[in-house]
Amino acid sequence: MALKVYNTLTRKKQEFKPIKEGYVGMYSCGPTVYNYAHIGNLRTYIFNDFLKKSLEFLGYKVNHVMNITDVDDKTIKGSQKEKVSLEEFTKKYERIFFNDLNALNIKKPNHIIHATESITDMVNLIKKLIKKGYAYKAEDGIYFSIDKFKNYGKLANLKKNNSLKERIKNDEYDKENMRDFALWKFYTKEDGNVYWDTEIGKGRPGWHIECSAMSMKILGESFDIHTGAVDLIFPHHTNEIAQSEAATGKLFVKYWLHGGFLTMKEGKMSKSLGNVVYLANIEKKGFYPLDYRYMCLTAHYRSPLIFTIENLESARNSYQRLKNIISEIRDDKKTNKNSLEEFKKAIEDDLNIPKALQVLWSLVRDEKAQGKYQTIRKMDEVLGLKLLEKETIIVPAEIYALVNERENARKNKNWKLADELREKVNELGYQINDTENGAEVKKK
Repeated sequence: MALKVYNTLTRKKQEFKPIKEGYVGMYSCGPTVYNYAHIGNLRTYIFNDFLKKSLEFLGYKVNHVMNITDVDDKTIKGSQKEKVSLEEFTKKYERIFFNDLNALNIKKPNHIIHATESITDMVNLIKKLIKKGYAYKAEDGIYFSIDKFKNYGKLANLKKNNSLKERIKNDEYDKENMRDFALWKFYTKEDGNVYWDTEIGKGRPGWHIECSAMSMKILGESFDIHTGAVDLIFPHHTNEIAQSEAATGKLFVKYWLHGGFLTMKEGKMSKSLGNVVYLANIEKKGFYPLDYRYMCLTAHYRSPLIFTIENLESARNSYQRLKNIISEIRDDKKTNKNSLEEFKKAIEDDLNIPKALQVLWSLVRDEKAQGKYQTIRKMDEVLGLKLLEKETIIVPAEIYALVNERENARKNKNWKLADELREKVNELGYQINDTENGAEVKKK
C-alpha cells in the first residue's frame, strides 16, 4: 500500500507522488504574531507535526518551511495600541507561540521565515506580475487582477463573476467575496513608521503575497505539500495559487492538505466571538499540554473536533492509562512486525491517526505480544506523546495528605476509611499503587 492523502485541489484521495523521489517539500502557514495562539490554532500545528512525522516514518526526507507573519494589518494595529515597535510587539507573541509548540512536543520546521526579512523577494514577485499584466497600480496600492487569471478560485471551487470590478485592500474578507486583492499597500499615516522604500513604491506587502514569496524562496516555484486550516482555503490559499502560478506559469503546489476546525459545544471558536481557550487556560485547570495533543489525535485531521472540559478529561484519562500500562513494559529488544505494519497502513490511509491509536492500544493490551517496547518507540515517532519517557509528576500537597492519612488507616486496620480515602484520591485524578516500599501515587 502507498500513502494516500486527501487533496483539497482535486477533492479526492490521491496516491502521494512527490516531485522528487524520496524528498518532500512542505510549507505550512504559520502564525500572525499579534496575539496568543488559541487551542484551535494549535490543533492545526499538531496536524502539521504528525504529517511531517508520518512522512519521515514512511522514509521520506522532509524539508519543512513555516512563515511568521510579522507585518500585516493586525500586527501594525496591535503594536500601535501597545505603543511599542512592531518588532518588539511581534517578538513577544512569537516567543509565546514557540513555547506552546515545545510544550505540545511539536518539532520545529527546518526553516522559519519572517515576512519582514523577505520584502525583497515579495517586491521581485510583484514586479513579475506587473510585467506579465496580472497586476496593476491603483491610487492606494498594487493589486492582482483576478479576471486575468483563468483558473482563479479552483481550490475553493468558486466560479468567477466577470462583472466584479471591485478591489479590496484589507488582508481578510468575507467568504465568496471575490475581488482584486492588494499585493502592495502604499504608505498611509495609519502605518506609522512601518514601511519600506522600494522600486514599486513606499509601503508594505499585503498578506497573501508573503506566503508565495517565502515558500518559493526555499522550496522553489513548485513543491509538494501546502498545509493550513480549512478557513485559509479562501481567500488566502486561493490568492496564493493565483499570484504564484501567474508569475511562474507552473503548478504551485501538488497537494493541498487542510485541517478541520476545533469548535466549542455552542459553535465556532474565535477571538472575535470572545470564546477562545488558550493552552495556559487548560494548564491552569490541571491538564498537561500532551493531554490536549492526545485529544487532537483521537479525531481525523479533516474532521471537526468539539472541545469541552469533559472531552479533555476523557483524553487525559486515556492518555494516563496508556502511559501507566506502558511504564510496566520491559524491552525484549524485539519488534512486533504485525502491529507495525497495521500502524503503517493506518498512516498511509490519509493519515488515519485515530486508527493508528487503536493499533497501539491493541498492542499494549495484548498480554502475549512480543516486541512491545521497541514497537511503541517507533509508533511514538509519529504520535509524539512521549510514551516511553518517565514523567516527573508533581503531586499536590492535599493528595499526599490523603495518602498519608490512608496509610495510617491501614496501619490501624481501618479498612473502611482506607477504601474511602483511596476513592477520594481517585476522584481527584490520582491513583494509589500499594508496593512493598509503601504507597506510590500516579496520575490517572
